Amino acid sequence: MDIAERQLEALLVVRAQTGDETAFEAIVRRYHARLLYFVRRMVCGYSGADDVLQDVWLAAHQQLPRLRSPETLRVWLYRIARNRAMQAMRQRHWPAEKAVPDCTAAPEAEEPQFTAADAEKVHAALDRLSPAHREILTLRFLEQLSYEELATTTDCDLGTVKSRLYYAKRAIKQELEKMP
Repeated sequence: MDIAERQLEALLVVRAQTGDETAFEAIVRRYHARLLYFVRRMVCGYSGADDVLQDVWLAAHQQLPRLRSPETLRVWLYRIARNRAMQAMRQRHWPAEKAVPDCTAAPEAEEPQFTAADAEKVHAALDRLSPAHREILTLRFLEQLSYEELATTTDCDLGTVKSRLYYAKRAIKQELEKMP
């Protein structure tokens, strides 16, 4: 997002915080599809992703006046979405996490390169990963969150984020290699 986009978004947040419903609707339009994709990845196999997203928007609407830094809107929304998705998974007795290797010193890996033709395979491979791996890959590569933003969104330290991303890249690579 460029500087003008960030400034526009911050202005929308401030306006929405003062009760401007049109500004909040603009925020919803900006993030609805992306958050829906993220929630669907988090609650893979659960048809109630739309319900989870409704909860996200309700919580965002109620809590927006308390958001102190308008420039953190994106990370704040993803954190709410993550928490609501995990809550939905717990309520349905799904394990929120599979065993995910979690060490603080993982080697750096090259960023994977995918073409548009690979998109369907990538989405199918994502569905086979643990929730933690789906989450970190979706936020990093589809939403382009920085490592620091990932740490804030997932409530992990930076080393854990790097480690989880390293192992998630390995896992998706293995899943893609299994596909015809």
